[in-house]
Amino acid sequence: MMAAQFPLDLVEELERTLPSHQLLVPSPVLFELEKIKKRSRGKNRIAASIALKIAKSPPFNIIEVELQPGEMVDDALLRISPILCTNDRELRNKARERGISVVYLRQRRYLAVDGHLET
Repeated sequence: MMAAQFPLDLVEELERTLPSHQLLVPSPVLFELEKIKKRSRGKNRIAASIALKIAKSPPFNIIEVELQPGEMVDDALLRISPILCTNDRELRNKARERGISVVYLRQRRYLAVDGHLET
């Protein structure tokens, strides 16, 4: 949802930061954005709508991911992701603890990487 919340061309920044990587959106992320869109009002609803539109268009590819019994979306992301793009502080910390590289918004203007990216 950061693309709607900050002055940032998310696609351009992701392509700059991850030039040789596929940009994948796990299906549970889309379901979570749909829930936010339906339950929220105002800025959060608009941000979720924009995030859904971006996630469903190139260069992003949606991948089907089954949640395991009792598994939350964040846990599934940690299970499947070699690189994770998030601004969620708790999720970023969990990813770092597991050795997962994290792409995050820095100074509200550009993306930065915490960890090693293989090319």
